[in-house]
Formats: sequence, C-alpha cells, structure tokens
Amino acid sequence: QVQLVESGGGLVLPGGSLRLSCAASTHTFSRYTMGWFRQAPGKEREFVATITGSSTATYYTNSVKGRFTIFRDSARNTVFLQMNSLKPEDTAVYYCAAAYRSPASATMTAADFSSWGQGTQVTVSS
Repeated sequence: QVQLVESGGGLVLPGGSLRLSCAASTHTFSRYTMGWFRQAPGKEREFVATITGSSTATYYTNSVKGRFTIFRDSARNTVFLQMNSLKPEDTAVYYCAAAYRSPASATMTAADFSSWGQGTQVTVSS
C-alpha cells in the first residue's frame, strides 16, 4: 500500500475555487491509478474523479464535469484536484485514493481503491 496525504481544503464562497493536493509515498507512482472521492454528512462516499497512471485518461462524475480537473505531477508524486465554480453541494470531506495497476473508468467505486488518505474538509458557504 501507499501512504497518501491530502492538503488544500478550506472554506470558500460559492463560485470560488480550491486546489486539493495529495502526496503519495511511493517510488512507483506511475503504476497507480489515482482518484478523488468525497463524503458529505449522512451520505455515502462518492466517486469524484480519477486519472490513469500515465495521465492518458481522466473520468469525472457528472456533477463536477466542466468545473473540476484532476491532474498529476509524477516528478512530485502528487495528484491534484482543481475545483472551480464551487457550489454549496460540493461541501464534503474529500479523500484521495490509489489503485495499483488498475484500469480507470467513470464507474469506479471505493472498493476499487486499496489506499486512502485521511481526508480534507471542503466547505462552500456564504
């Protein structure tokens, strides 16, 4: 398993932006499909976005398409989630996840990922 540490959460006004970061402690970062999930109070953890190890493909849940962008920097072993045009319904704890040598798709679930970060709170409110 790989250790993951998220950062970048916080409080933001509706329409604002945040960038989440997730640093991975591994020498084989390119072998991991990386994902972002979120969990709001009283709700199940839901898939947000994923990116393949080679960055050749990305997938998003419909509610964030056109607003969120997932990308990775292999030199820094870090995956990012750029979140623009944030809405109150984006409020949740956001988790980074890693899946070793896994195909990526828009229908990934938490069960597809074996390593998780501790989560970072994102609150969108006026």
